[in-house]
Amino acid sequence: MTRLYDDPATFTEDAVAGFVAANPGYVREVRGGVVRARRARRGKVAVVTGGGSGHYPAFCGVVGPGFADGAVVGNIFTSPSAEDAYSVAKAADTGAGVVFSFGNYAGDNMNFGLAVERLRREGISAHNVVVTDDVASAPADEAGKRRGVVGDFVVFKVASAAAEEGYSFDEVVRVAEHANARTRSLGVAFAGCTLPGSGQPLFEVPAGRMGLGLGIHGEPGVSEVDMPSASELARELVEGVLAEAPESAGEKPRVAAILNGLGATKYEELFVVWKTASRLLAEAGVEVVEPEVGELVTSLDMAGCSLTLTWLDPELERLWHAPADSPAYRKGSIVESDVDDDVVAEATEVVEAATAVAPQAGQDTAALVVRGLRAISDLLHEHEDELGRLDAVAGDGDHGRGMSRGSGAAIEAAERVAADGAGPAAVLVAAGDEWAAKAGGTSGALWGAGLRSFGDLLPDDREPTAEDLLAGARAALESVQRLGRAEAGDKTLVDALIPFVDEFAAAVGDGAGPADAVGRAAREATAAAARTAELTPRTGRARPLAERSVGTPDPGATSLAMALNRALEVLSGREVELDATEVK
Repeated sequence: MTRLYDDPATFTEDAVAGFVAANPGYVREVRGGVVRARRARRGKVAVVTGGGSGHYPAFCGVVGPGFADGAVVGNIFTSPSAEDAYSVAKAADTGAGVVFSFGNYAGDNMNFGLAVERLRREGISAHNVVVTDDVASAPADEAGKRRGVVGDFVVFKVASAAAEEGYSFDEVVRVAEHANARTRSLGVAFAGCTLPGSGQPLFEVPAGRMGLGLGIHGEPGVSEVDMPSASELARELVEGVLAEAPESAGEKPRVAAILNGLGATKYEELFVVWKTASRLLAEAGVEVVEPEVGELVTSLDMAGCSLTLTWLDPELERLWHAPADSPAYRKGSIVESDVDDDVVAEATEVVEAATAVAPQAGQDTAALVVRGLRAISDLLHEHEDELGRLDAVAGDGDHGRGMSRGSGAAIEAAERVAADGAGPAAVLVAAGDEWAAKAGGTSGALWGAGLRSFGDLLPDDREPTAEDLLAGARAALESVQRLGRAEAGDKTLVDALIPFVDEFAAAVGDGAGPADAVGRAAREATAAAARTAELTPRTGRARPLAERSVGTPDPGATSLAMALNRALEVLSGREVELDATEVK
């Protein structure tokens, strides 16, 4: 159980503030994460790691000379927003570009991808190196779909050492991707982890059993087996990872090895496992170079461990040996001239333009939008725990908290802009941007894009018609699908949004007014969200545990349907029965 917190909603921010206060010689805080307290020399490629929090020492614990230049810190198990990734990158850049590296999760790919696009538009070289080391999450012929787990640490270390040596931007990217291609991991769980403020773990492992092939975001294993002895577990891990050796491994390979604890497994237990694992590797003709046994990539208080191997060549071995000095990981000795006493300038503050005052009709619509967003935010806060439980069936359990944080930030932004006399477009753009920034993750980015696109098509000078609302809904769907690349049947919020838009169009074609059209469409979205229980996820974090999700509706589709029904209440002025979307 994670017991120590002040407010679960601000756990990540509080933890980062405490981490910075404990390590002032290494890091300083910027929007979205941390960067080195003293920047690297001018012209050095910046390596920025990142992802959701809850994995310490990953990600902020490895910021320092010889290792990362910055870390983007999202909410627990939730990818950081594109805005946060951009902010940390700007603060870390010394003129040679930024290489992001993170595990292969949909939200991280989406948000870091958006940050890369923005940096490139500003003339800053930027690239994403996505880690895909988890052998349990996809077959070898679909390696690009595998999750990034403890292999993150190896790729971060190699990329950072290369940058420290003076590699060019393209060469840092090359060697990081090379390290990823030669890294494999397999993990097990003995008990699930608990989000701060939650009364129960994200998953449970039956007594006497062990989850095999877990993720690091609170996802359970892909299968369960009887609990082994330490020696039996060592054999399971070694044989599982060696079976995935790259074709170029050679007859007498040299490997970097990490036996990683996930948060609640004692170091002594890990040493007992490593005693047998090291012997088995030697018997298999594998020579281990500078092994690491301990906690390097955790999952809050999860009980479990994992084995990671990277098949080395001379270049990778040299970079694995290279010195590093960070709060959580130190190796060798860093030469003092490798750092600069100057402090990196923080990301340039954006000066907000004055809000354009809309005609009274537009202000009236904006007020209605604010009421709708307030009602949606209240609803999502009310159902935060239930949505989290839905998400925990095959995902990481963060959906409820992310939706709660995102909608809360959105309503604050909307109210602020509306108070300045803005019309509905400006209100929804502000709300969407803050939803994406504070929620993070896939859902945060999609809701942010959808709200912005919907708002762009609402008139400021008159009351919107049903046709205006339909145009906005179509634009929102287009932006969500373009950004998330999800199709009908993938078991995402798109499976509720497409039926909503289709039924909305049919209702408008029948001559329905705004409230009646939204009512028909919301009912169809509700039914469609319920039908997602029959689907098997084909994308996102639930995909590796697809079979577990059958019988449970998609949390993103469910929360969308709930929000649409609550918006209908505000639009129509009457309460809508929500039994069909009640989270079970």
